[in-house]
Amino acid sequence: MNQATTNSVPTRPSGIALLPLAVFLTLFIGAGVYFDSQGVDFAFYQLPSVIAILPGIVLAILLSKQKLNQTIDTFIAGIGHSNIIAMCLIYLLAGAFASVAKATGGVDATVALGLSLIPSNLLLPGFFIIAAFIATAMGTSMGTIAAVAPIALGVAEEAQIDYALMAGAVLSGALFGDNLSIISDTTIAATRTQGCEMKDKFKENLIFALPAAIITLGLFALAAQGEAKVAEQQIDFIKVIPYLTILVLAVAGLNVFLVLSIGILLAGITGIATMDYGVIQWGKDIYAGFTNMQEIFILSMLVGGLAALMQQQGGLLFVSRQIEKLITRFSKQKGEASGRAAELGMAAIVSVTNTAVANNTVSIVVTGDIAKELAQKHNVCPKRAASVLDIFACIIQGIIPYGAQALLAASIFTITPLAAVANAWYCFVLALVAIAILIWRKRD
Repeated sequence: MNQATTNSVPTRPSGIALLPLAVFLTLFIGAGVYFDSQGVDFAFYQLPSVIAILPGIVLAILLSKQKLNQTIDTFIAGIGHSNIIAMCLIYLLAGAFASVAKATGGVDATVALGLSLIPSNLLLPGFFIIAAFIATAMGTSMGTIAAVAPIALGVAEEAQIDYALMAGAVLSGALFGDNLSIISDTTIAATRTQGCEMKDKFKENLIFALPAAIITLGLFALAAQGEAKVAEQQIDFIKVIPYLTILVLAVAGLNVFLVLSIGILLAGITGIATMDYGVIQWGKDIYAGFTNMQEIFILSMLVGGLAALMQQQGGLLFVSRQIEKLITRFSKQKGEASGRAAELGMAAIVSVTNTAVANNTVSIVVTGDIAKELAQKHNVCPKRAASVLDIFACIIQGIIPYGAQALLAASIFTITPLAAVANAWYCFVLALVAIAILIWRKRD
């Protein structure tokens, strides 16, 4: 986020300044562990993150050595940073597009198109591709799982495919698409915190994701079980157009605000032209999309304010110095070795954070400042830093059984979350591919 405050940044690092973040993570994780022990569904989501962070903010204010008014000004400056505000506005537009496109039949049309193209003997890789495309277009792995998993369950039952395998295929495809999507909240967070264009990060991500996806498709093809004749689908191509349009425009480099606005406009016009869908309902669906982004919108602002306080008090400098020591230890020379160690350091810190908070977007927002400082110091280009953050957050999100994606997939397929993530092969393959690329790829 590169938080700027109206006050000078301290020259001395301070581990104490990280206590507010520790309080936030302890409350969030502790509540999740408690509710999980009580058998509550979606245990790690019972205590809203925007509530769990409040005690941490209060502690950060109490730890500040500034006058109260100056401390509040620092906090507000963090909330109002241009990157944070831009990120939040993009969240709203992305939520509105997803809501309108779903209400006007775009999701159903895309699923029907995918089902019509699946060979009966390649159902597992077929559902991986369907989930991948929908997640790339919608920008949400959760929405994709909710839309595709019930259909995949019915097909798996008819073809006598192991439910855990099918759940793994859907989960893998959803995370692949969410990681690549230019309207995903993780992409928004990664590009805004690192200061790069979405199209550049998309192209960079392909270097990691495409080989992993090809390998995963091969594995699912080898594991394919049984056949099922999928009922003939009624395909409405016009309802797929909004998704295809935003993908093309985004990759072409058009401003993301304009891309999403065009997507909302096209989805609404498509609904009005093809179904009983009026302007008033269109407005309601746009607003519903805004409200769907409420938690991540508010959390991003609060994390921005907390990050500004921790930066002013030396907390982020402390973390940066510790990572620097590790980089120095494992990298005796500058240039490629230094950049490689910095990228591995970014991967490690976002992975540890996401393991703790079980939310890939939050983990990117929290670690964005540290990653950017490392990138600048060790000549890692912004698109590469953004890609590393998003990829490793995606990997962890797909293999933790208490993540929202695993919990949702498990509930639909009536399996354990552990069984779901054990078959999310894409995440494991991506981890191996990404680490290999970070270690051996030549740098500019």
